[in-house]
Amino acid sequence: MVEAGASPLVTADWVKDNLNNPTVRIFEVSVDPDVYKRAHIPGAVNLDWHVDLVDTVNRDIASRDKLQTCLRKAGVTPDTTIVIYGDHNNWFAAWGAWILEIYGLGENVRLLDGGRKLWEARALPVTADVPSFSETAIALPGRDDRLRARLVDVLAIAEGRTAGQLIDIRSPDEYSGKIFAPEGVKELSIRAGHIPGAENVPWGTIVNDDGTFKPVDEIRAIYAAKGVDGSQPVVTYCRIGERSSHSWFALKRILGYDVRNYDGSWTEYGNAVGVPVTNKSGTIWLGK
Repeated sequence: MVEAGASPLVTADWVKDNLNNPTVRIFEVSVDPDVYKRAHIPGAVNLDWHVDLVDTVNRDIASRDKLQTCLRKAGVTPDTTIVIYGDHNNWFAAWGAWILEIYGLGENVRLLDGGRKLWEARALPVTADVPSFSETAIALPGRDDRLRARLVDVLAIAEGRTAGQLIDIRSPDEYSGKIFAPEGVKELSIRAGHIPGAENVPWGTIVNDDGTFKPVDEIRAIYAAKGVDGSQPVVTYCRIGERSSHSWFALKRILGYDVRNYDGSWTEYGNAVGVPVTNKSGTIWLGK
């Protein structure tokens, strides 16, 4: 891998200087995959999260074979430095980084700090050309399930049967139960509120206005103020698991804590039968 420093983040300048580096492969993972078609960082490969990063039959992340095929076509080798970026403050880019770490490539992956937002704000080079690469034979290991939390895992923490800390990274209104989901989204739960015992640390509190992460000491202090200091295992969650991947990246890759992402998140938990919910606002779903 090309030397990108000890940080799991790379700057826009670093990416600009390595656009033609054959040992670097850039991937775009955006909430809206079509933005790639309009323009993207030169040499970047599009990973459509609706297709490439999920199992389209089961609600699950992509299989080892499916992801391996995508990486082979993109010319990725075991020594490739993988840079991921996307729109919406790198939400799904971080989700892509989480999936790659599950399949053993965590040390290869860097997140472009600031993502598309910063790249476009600085008017750095973009293109509509789709690159092609010589196919490789990279072989991925099996899944590392230690990075992923399931409903039974978060329920065990909520009920005090397992040690751990839950971090709800949604907005305060989602956390309190005032609203079920952000305005305009379609993935809803029957109940509002949060998992009992979860601390609310909205994802936006750890980023700057330009989309970059705040300094490490500031991020550490923000979580420490909520009693999260790395002394216990942590589980992050949001609504469908993408915003929580952003916080997972900060806690796991930047701070080095023991962290899992609960990608079932509130759409699973808030629709589950027989689980406890804290709803401070008392909001009831009326089917509207």
